[in-house]
Amino acid sequence: MGAIRFIDALLADSTSEERGGSPADVDAEAMDAYSMVVTSVAERLLGSVASLRVNRRVRGGYQALGSGSAAVLTPDGFLITSAHVVEGADRGRASLPDGRELRFEVVGRDPLSDLAVIRASEADLEPVSLGNADRLRVGQLVVAVGNPMGLAGSVTAGVVSALGRSFPTRDGSASRIVENVIQTDAALNPGNSGGALVDGHGRMVGVNTAVAGVGLGLAVPINSTTRRIIAALMREGRFRRAYIGIAGGRRPLPPRVAAVLDRKGAVEVVEVMRDSPAARAGLRREDLIIDLGGSPVVDAGDLQRLMVTEVIGQPVTVRAFRGGELLELTVVPEELQS
Repeated sequence: MGAIRFIDALLADSTSEERGGSPADVDAEAMDAYSMVVTSVAERLLGSVASLRVNRRVRGGYQALGSGSAAVLTPDGFLITSAHVVEGADRGRASLPDGRELRFEVVGRDPLSDLAVIRASEADLEPVSLGNADRLRVGQLVVAVGNPMGLAGSVTAGVVSALGRSFPTRDGSASRIVENVIQTDAALNPGNSGGALVDGHGRMVGVNTAVAGVGLGLAVPINSTTRRIIAALMREGRFRRAYIGIAGGRRPLPPRVAAVLDRKGAVEVVEVMRDSPAARAGLRREDLIIDLGGSPVVDAGDLQRLMVTEVIGQPVTVRAFRGGELLELTVVPEELQS
């Protein structure tokens, strides 16, 4: 008798749920705040992330290379993706969740930041809103939108598990460390590369780029540095970097010098490339570079950040510590060639 009453109660509850309550009431009851944020972000972003199929020109036609994702930057067809997704390719097809399949061409690649810009053949696209990864905090909710395993319109959610990560990139003989990389536990799989990592407000804060291990993914941050790279790729199809021709690493300053300069570290020159701007300026192995162009240099990352387009071909003052003396040298950076 008790079992029959329980079944009747179950059926009664089911009937009352079907009859009563608006869809909004049911949604609010079914989803917690976390789910509401993720579903809201998904609804806003899914239409702005395309699935890419990449082709390379070969004798007699084109050969399929692989797949990835891309996020819409502008309504007239510019999209951002990862440089490695379109490596060796000049065109392909972009599929959108609304069923449109558009041809695209590669506008520019920057392998040293693992960013690329493509342009689709059709306008009237829905762009993402760009955020600022420099404002992220560890533990903050992020959502990865992309097309893993060729499955269009996939969403995974997680948190920022670490900030300030880095990974090496290479373009021919040139190499660089991509800094301030975002680490997340939002699941990333093959095909997610080039997709959008967004915050809880639906702002794109990173370009998904790699799987760092089980349950860990990496994204190139969207910040002032990467915005400059993206803008240059859209305008010129490339991003120009300066080069002075040294290899070096952080080293503590002697206590007396540290006290005078009110800083603890500098970049020790480990190697000076032959016939480089640094060699012509007179920099030597074991020199400690203290600042460049008036900006403090504490580690190799500082030096890398100062190698911007604007200093190419311009005299720049370098202060260095050598054999107990402070020196001022003038270096003229050149454009980094791959």
